[in-house]
This record gives sequence, structure tokens and C-alpha cells, in this order.
Amino acid sequence: MTTAHTGAGPDTSAALHADAVRALAAWAAEGPAQRQLRQNYLDHLAAHPDGLWRACLPAHITASAVVVDPAARRVLLTLHPKVGRWLQMGGHCEPGDPDLASAALREATEESGIPDLELLALDGGPAPVKLDRHQVRCSGKDRPENTHLDVQYVALAPAGATALISEESLDLRWFGYDELPELTDSSVRELVAIARRLTG
Repeated sequence: MTTAHTGAGPDTSAALHADAVRALAAWAAEGPAQRQLRQNYLDHLAAHPDGLWRACLPAHITASAVVVDPAARRVLLTLHPKVGRWLQMGGHCEPGDPDLASAALREATEESGIPDLELLALDGGPAPVKLDRHQVRCSGKDRPENTHLDVQYVALAPAGATALISEESLDLRWFGYDELPELTDSSVRELVAIARRLTG
């Protein structure tokens, strides 16, 4: 998960902020818990013009994507060095990201080493499939915890794609949909189940 960025110029920040508001407002959240989270994210963005950057504390928006190979019925997960669990690809927004979906795709591409990923299109374009709020120490293990307001997408890998581990992972592996590793939390399992349902 890329963590180098701490801010952005006003034009970049405003455009990405507006896109995040648009993407979340247009998203058809499933169930009361996800609808409440969406409202929490929108409230956060309304209160914080810098709400997508890691410098915004105690919370900021992040973007992630679960990489799946539907033809082989498998998912690519990374063993995160700080968390010690198998997770989807994702991280902080950066100044060059034109929109939230692009941030998720960039993170997925960087961390998977797969160049030809495509985000799953819903209703004509890339759209989130799930939101997840969790506590992290992205400012350093000696710093207080802060909150990631993660916006999650599905990234489609070409059939038979080969992954290439990055320096941000302890390990990177494909797992069958029904063979997820033990060190995977309920949020990731739910995300994989949604990706499986949406991609057939």
C-alpha cells in the first residue's frame, strides 16, 4: 500500500474530492450498514476538503481493489507486512490520481505486478462494490491509530495472469475462492464473496 503522499495541490485535491463525492453518492449501497457507512464517508468529505489525503487525521479515504481471475475462479491476495494478514491490494490516494477508481487500479497494478488489470464496470463504469472502515497506524507504529475509510473495487485480471511481488508485500499468492487462507479477516472474505458473485 503506497504511503508516501501527504498532500496535493488545490486543483488536484478539488477534482479528486469532487469525484469521490460523486462516486459515493451515485453508488447503490446494499443494506443498512453499507448505506450508513456511505453517509459517514460523505459526511467526512463534506467536513474535510483534504479528506482523501493521509495527512488528514484522524481519518482519510483510501482506495483498494480485490484482484480476481474469474476464468480460474481465484483471487490474488497480499500478505501485508504491517498487518500480518492476507489482504486485497490498496492504499492511499496520490496527486496523480484523476479519480478514486484510478487510485484503486493504480494500487492494484503496483502491488500485483499485473499490467493489464481492468476494474469491474457496473452501470456503465467502474464503481465501488463495498466500503470498509478500519483502524490502522499508517503514520508509524509509534503514532496513534487513525481510520481508513476504504472504498473497495473489483479488478479483473487476464486469464492465467502471473503476479509479481512488490517490496510492499511479504508474500503474494493466488487462492481459489473456496481456499482462502486462515489469516484473512471477515472483511476480505466478504469482499471476495461479492467479487465472486458479480463476476460469475
